Amino acid sequence: MRVKERAQKLAAGVVGPERREEIERVALRFAVALTDEMAALIDPSDPADPIAAQFLPSAREFDLAPEERQDPLGEERFSPCPGLVHRHRDRVLLKPILLCPVYCRFCFRREVVGKKGAMLSAGDLERAFAYIRDHREIWEVIVTGGDPFLLSPRRIGQIVETLDGLAHLEVIRFHTRVPVADPARVDARLLRALRAQKALFVVIHVNHPRELTEGANEAAKRFLRAGIPLLSQSVLLRGVNDDPVVLEALLRRLVAMRIKPYYLHHADLAPGTAHFRTGIEKGRRLVRALRGDLSGLCQPTYVLDIPGGYGKVPIGPCAIEREGKDWVVEDACGERHPYPADRGGDEE
Repeated sequence: MRVKERAQKLAAGVVGPERREEIERVALRFAVALTDEMAALIDPSDPADPIAAQFLPSAREFDLAPEERQDPLGEERFSPCPGLVHRHRDRVLLKPILLCPVYCRFCFRREVVGKKGAMLSAGDLERAFAYIRDHREIWEVIVTGGDPFLLSPRRIGQIVETLDGLAHLEVIRFHTRVPVADPARVDARLLRALRAQKALFVVIHVNHPRELTEGANEAAKRFLRAGIPLLSQSVLLRGVNDDPVVLEALLRRLVAMRIKPYYLHHADLAPGTAHFRTGIEKGRRLVRALRGDLSGLCQPTYVLDIPGGYGKVPIGPCAIEREGKDWVVEDACGERHPYPADRGGDEE
């Protein structure tokens, strides 16, 4: 399907005709797609609809900020072969596909997803496996993309079987939006493909409580009944979830669905995404409010992925610093409390 036709299909029923040309123009620059499940959640009468903001293109994506980067996390720099990123000693990212069921407008890989050559060739996939096989320090493989659950169950099963057979590897992790954006894909064939002797986790990307539909809930139950533990990751987005009430509803709902909140990402410096980014201080205030009100089960780690490929660092709300020889700790309400330094001599 041509770009214009894809854009028109995406716009049908969810935006007025006055925005269709805008969507077509953005679609010439960045990938666009929207599943029926996500389209059904959009309120066309609400210009600030948080679901529309995540998936419907906007002319603001042409506004490039000087700090933005085409490869904000420096993945090319740490790619020893196509489809593989080895940024941290004990784990690698494996990207067998660069297609998604929906394209998030804030995606840090937006320069590469949805383009020609989105499928990793059989030869390149084997080279990635050979690299993992030869580097015995690799303890975990994160299968991502794009969305790996857009692969056929047969291909997913082949990836799992290969990774499961590597003696030094202990953990396999899949990152996906499919259980939210296209929950019908979570069927018996996919679950059979994910059978492994090693620890296998599924991490679901979700940013707003309205995305956690009954379909998503049923998909989560199918994973859990198959013995696959679930985590979630979210991105802090201006106008979508930068509100403690919205974040609380999202995190409580996730835990009620037996999905452990894992990361809350500060939005990356991807091109044309400045309208989504909050300031770090606002993010810290938001997670401080959550820290005071929510169970620890509901607490994700608020992280910044340092531009250039230097890794994630927690940027939590409660600071700890030295004051003289002792420590001062800040609580969830911003109150400061002294804490004595260890007098046993290991504070150096």
